[in-house]
Amino acid sequence: MTSTSETGHVTGTKDKNYDIIWFTEACLDNVLRLETYVKDAERDGDNELAEFFRKAQADSRKGAEQGKQLLRARL
Repeated sequence: MTSTSETGHVTGTKDKNYDIIWFTEACLDNVLRLETYVKDAERDGDNELAEFFRKAQADSRKGAEQGKQLLRARL
């Protein structure tokens, strides 16, 4: 959140925890979206682009796993 004050009283979740949840969800969403991009590139025979998207997808999976680990430890 970009707010200058804690909004956890509104959501029921401290901002810093909400931020981890949001980050994890965004990474997981990105993994799904990138799957489409990989298939689009493969369908067009662009292996370089498909590999680029696979690497980005792996990075997003890593971010999601790190976010889940933080959530487990903190909640």
